[in-house]
Amino acid sequence: MLAEIRHLAVRMARENPRWGYTRIQGALKNVGHRVARSTIAAILKAEGIPPSGERPTAWRMFRRAHWPALVAADFFTTEVWTARGLVTYYTMFIIELQSRRVHVAGSTRYPDEAFMMQAIRDVANPIDGVLANGCFLICDRDRKWSRAVLEFLEQEGVRIIQTPFRAPNCNAYAERFVRSIKEECLDRVIPLGERHLRHTIAEFVAHYHLEWSHQGIGNELIQSLRRADGQGPVRRRQRIGGMLNYYYRAA
Repeated sequence: MLAEIRHLAVRMARENPRWGYTRIQGALKNVGHRVARSTIAAILKAEGIPPSGERPTAWRMFRRAHWPALVAADFFTTEVWTARGLVTYYTMFIIELQSRRVHVAGSTRYPDEAFMMQAIRDVANPIDGVLANGCFLICDRDRKWSRAVLEFLEQEGVRIIQTPFRAPNCNAYAERFVRSIKEECLDRVIPLGERHLRHTIAEFVAHYHLEWSHQGIGNELIQSLRRADGQGPVRRRQRIGGMLNYYYRAA
């Protein structure tokens, strides 16, 4: 029993940074353990857990509390074959952290302030823009995020969280999407012009939303049209010449 009390006290303190000894004492009483406040204090001290006023709120807890309002932005580059040879295109996208839904804001050879302002206006429009008033936008400290761009976002009610320099793990969801589209698609294709690039990205994003089982959301599809009932022949839906495949049961 003592081991369970110790385990529960430590767990409650770590999962609830604002709970003091008395609050934990009450929570333990709710599950059938009557423990002195001084005993709880001794247990937590032995585990190196400070009093409630000195426990910081973990980034994971902050993230989950604001989950529906958190979005992240990033860029990926693609080498495109043109009449002038290989040209680098920059593609900006926004990802909703809770649903993993991705919105491509645009692709360009010149990601200057004019491009950024137009792309941000498109995704921040009040009708169907992903950057709704009150959301938190995670982005890096690249110079593409100029003062004018950040001020425009703040005027739209978007709160900015800029990650530290050279810290890609702080924007891990966006980085994971970049890895996915690169490894599964763009690294295996040579886009022949901007139009081909845009079509290829659109096909991958459709596959990503409709046909990709995401481990981070319980191995489910982001947008599931219907549940398979185990009846009917299995079909294959191909995209980009069979590079991307989805198996489903025909009605």
